[in-house]
Amino acid sequence: MLELLDTTKTYTQGRRTVSAVRGVSLTVRSGEFVVIMGPSGSGKSTLMHLMGALDTPSAGRAVFQGQDLQALSDRQRSLLRRDRIGFVFQAFNLLPTLTAAENVALPLLLGGTSRRSGLMRAAECLEKVNMGHRADHFPDEMSGGEMQRVAVARALVADPEAVLCDEPTGNLDTATSREILTLLANLPEPGKRAVVMVTHDPTAASYGTRLVRIRDGLVEADEPIVRRAI
Repeated sequence: MLELLDTTKTYTQGRRTVSAVRGVSLTVRSGEFVVIMGPSGSGKSTLMHLMGALDTPSAGRAVFQGQDLQALSDRQRSLLRRDRIGFVFQAFNLLPTLTAAENVALPLLLGGTSRRSGLMRAAECLEKVNMGHRADHFPDEMSGGEMQRVAVARALVADPEAVLCDEPTGNLDTATSREILTLLANLPEPGKRAVVMVTHDPTAASYGTRLVRIRDGLVEADEPIVRRAI
C-alpha cells in the first residue's frame, strides 16, 4: 500500500544541508497499524510526510498503491491527500468558525459533494467516534479529547485507504490518550486500510501491530508488536 524505496530527504538550512532521511526502504501493508518511533530530529515525521504526499523525496521513491508520488503533479498529490489519505495531527487543526460536523464534512465539500450529503456523511463518522451529540458544537466548546475525536472523524470521512497520525495524543491526558489510541487501533482493515502513527511514547506505541524505530534518518529496527489487550 505505502512504500518508501531507498528514500532520501535533505533540507538546506542556510549553508547547512540536513539529511532528515537517509536511504530508507519501508513497506506498509493494508490492515497494519505501524508505529514509527525515534528521538527528536530522527526523521520520523519526515517519513510520514513522504508517505502521505505532504513532501517528496530528494532521491529514491515514495509509492502509494502503485503510484510514484513524485511523478504526480502538485494538484494530483493534493487530490490524493484529500480523497485517499486521512491525517490526524497533535494540534487537531480544526477550523474554529466551523461546527464539528462542518469540520468533518469539509474534505467532501471541497470535493464538490453537496452540503446535505456531506453533513450526513459527517454525522455518520461522528457517531463512529462517539461524538454525534457534539455535531453542532464549535471547537472552543469541546475538550482536547473531543476535538481529537472530531479530527479522527474528519480523517475517516472520505473512507481513506490510509490514516496517518503525527503525535495524535501529544496534547492529551493519559485517560483521554487511551481512548484515542483504542479508537485508532480499531481503524486498520485488511485489504482496505492501514494506519501509520508517529510517536515518542512507548505506551502509545504498544497499541500498534508493528514498530519501526528510526535514528539519524535510518531504520534502526523493524519488528512486530505483541498487542496489548484493549
